[in-house]
This record gives sequence, C-alpha cells and structure tokens, in this order.
Amino acid sequence: MRILVTGASGVLGRVSAPLLRRRGHVLATPSSGELNLFDAEQVGAAIDTVDAVLHLASRIPTANRMSAPGAWQDNDRLRDDATALIVRCALARRTAVVVVPTVAFIYPPGPADETTPIGEIPHFLRSALAAEHHIRRFAEAGRRGVALRLGSLYGPPASARTPSPRYDAHVLSSDAGEAIAASLDCPAGVYNVVDDASPVSHALFTRVTGWRPRPAPPRGD
Repeated sequence: MRILVTGASGVLGRVSAPLLRRRGHVLATPSSGELNLFDAEQVGAAIDTVDAVLHLASRIPTANRMSAPGAWQDNDRLRDDATALIVRCALARRTAVVVVPTVAFIYPPGPADETTPIGEIPHFLRSALAAEHHIRRFAEAGRRGVALRLGSLYGPPASARTPSPRYDAHVLSSDAGEAIAASLDCPAGVYNVVDDASPVSHALFTRVTGWRPRPAPPRGD
C-alpha cells in the first residue's frame, strides 16, 4: 500500500513508520516544510499518489507552555482544519483509508468503552472530537475512516517514561505504533487504544484487529 504519513518525525511517526516499511508499505513522509497541510493544492497533490493517509501530525505544547494563551492553537488546527482538508481531498480521489489519532482520556471517571457518553472536556481536547467528526464523514461516504482514541503516550520516544497519574488512560508508544499499523486493515470506526491498566476498554479494537498491549508497568508519581 502507498501511504502518506504526516508528522512522520513525531513520536507516532517514529514508532509506526518502521513497522509499516517492514510490512512492505511504501511511505511518503514529507516534512512540514515540504507539505503545507492547510494548502488544498499541496494536500491534493500529495494524496493523488497514495492509497491511504495516516494523519499523525501534531504540535503539542511543552509542559511549561500548556496553560499559555494560544498554546494549543497550532495543534487544534492540525486536528481540525488539516483533517477536514485531508478528508475533502481524499474524497475527491480514490483514497481508501484515512486514519487519525485522537485521545482516550475524554470519558467520565470509571469503566468506559466507545459507547460511553463523553463528559466535559477541556477546550484543548475539543479539536480531537472535531477530527473524529471529519473521519466519520469520510466513513459515511463509503470509505474507511478510522479514529484511534489513544491513551496518554509513555515510553520511548515519548517524553514520559512511565504512565502519568494526570491521566487515567495510557498506552505504551510502541504499542501505539503497532495499533496504527493494524488500523490500516480494520473496519471504519472509532476505537480506543489503551493499556490493560486503564479503566477505558480496548476490547473493540482487539476484537477487530487482534492487537493487544504489552503488560503495563506500575503508575509513575
């Protein structure tokens, strides 16, 4: 399969791209300087030559800037505006699959799965739900739109080495890479991708793909 991977130099790109290449996929991995994800002509030209898009690009602010005004603006645009443009361009072509990662820490406290109503979420997570909306539109057009609700990433090359108590849903970075690779063959939908210690369930994604996380280490301080 020929795949356009945005954000290939980020955490998710670095853990998924080697897996995809080993499985025989041919990747296009343009940098942000080579592909403007908000330019319809450039995005359309990039999608022209591929069968699938993994939209992994993000711009998460550093911990000391997360509360600063406008700190999440670039990340919000990548989740919402860029996903909308990718879906629009993909629908105008024969692109079969579009995959985006979102977040699994959006449920109320306690056990949850994909059918659990979403609770109140911070403003910086609303763009994740906007990305899912665009993916559902792709799926409703008869294509395979997949949103992976990932737990908070930990383990190399993520900045957190162990699960943070700040979140109740986590996933090892390398497991997230395996899930991204597996998502290329799964049915359209929204799936939780988390470790076994999370109150959020990954049963649906496991059932349709066979993916399972590694045993989770103890929570960090």
